[in-house]
Amino acid sequence: MKGESFTKAKIQFNLVYAEGKSWSGRELVIRALPNKLNWARFGFVVSRRVGNAVVRNHIKRLLREITRQIPVKPGWDIVFIARISAASTGFEDLGKSVRKLLFRADMCGEGNEGNSPGHD
Repeated sequence: MKGESFTKAKIQFNLVYAEGKSWSGRELVIRALPNKLNWARFGFVVSRRVGNAVVRNHIKRLLREITRQIPVKPGWDIVFIARISAASTGFEDLGKSVRKLLFRADMCGEGNEGNSPGHD
C-alpha cells in the first residue's frame, strides 16, 4: 500500500512537470497545475548543481517554511525548482522571490500583500 501512494505521488509530480505552467525568477522556477482539491500541495526540487546535501536540504527547509507563511489559493499542485543562485540567497530574499512568483501566477491567497516571510 505504501508503494502505491508513492507511485501515485510520483505520477502526479511528473504530471506537474509535463503539463503544468511555469513562472521563473532569479532564484526559483515554479511549475503549477490545478489539482481539484481543497488545498494546495507543494514539491521541492534542488539539484546537485546547487550544492552539497547540506545546502540542498537547507534550501528545501527554507522553502517549506516560506510556503507555510504565505497563504496559497487551494486547488494547486506547485513544484518549486531551485536555481544555483538560491544557495547564496537568505530567507528574506527567497521569501520575496516565492511571493513574487506566486503573485505573478495569481496563486497567492487573499490579504497577504503587506506581509512577507521573515517579518512579523
